[in-house]
Amino acid sequence: MAIYTLPELPYDYAALEPVINPQIVELHHDKHHAAYVKGANDTLEQLEEAREKDAWGSINGLEKNLAFHLSGHILHSIYWHNMASPKDGSGGGEPTAADGVGDLADAITESFGSFAKFKAQLTKAAATTQGSGWGVLAYEPVSGRLIVEQVYDHQGNVGQGSVPVLVFDAWEHAFYLQYKNQKVDFIDAMWAVVNWQDVAKRYAEAKDRTPLITP
Repeated sequence: MAIYTLPELPYDYAALEPVINPQIVELHHDKHHAAYVKGANDTLEQLEEAREKDAWGSINGLEKNLAFHLSGHILHSIYWHNMASPKDGSGGGEPTAADGVGDLADAITESFGSFAKFKAQLTKAAATTQGSGWGVLAYEPVSGRLIVEQVYDHQGNVGQGSVPVLVFDAWEHAFYLQYKNQKVDFIDAMWAVVNWQDVAKRYAEAKDRTPLITP
């Protein structure tokens, strides 16, 4: 029985135009994200079989596969909700108290100095990932601050215990059909579809469920 399932998109394929065209959204969600879900479930079945047979010759590869596919599933599940249509004004702009996301706006300023400085850092982190990866804004529970992380593939180079609240997918499948090899143009365009209401919600939930821990 499958443990993980592919979540439905919170909008139709064309909702993110002109930033992301419908063909990319459909392929990205229905094929790529679905493959990570299947990969996680398949790996869990293989681990169950290994336990039943007490056969651990493939344990390193299985654990690596589980982390890869499960992290891909989790990051993509956040990614879809991190975006909103630019057509009706629900996506993009800058988080402000007037929009009901003042706590997030204050946290960004406290952690990075200003929204502009934060935007520059996350843009560079996402656009300069070597090969495939992500730029991530995360809540770091030891300091109680926001940090920018650069994720390679779906893992690595992140603080243990940090909680992603905003993710930019910098894998080629996220943009190549539309932006070709101009990754930085795609990342620049992504700011027009950021759903700050969703990011603020994730930030608040991360603070509530992840108390400060003693290092």
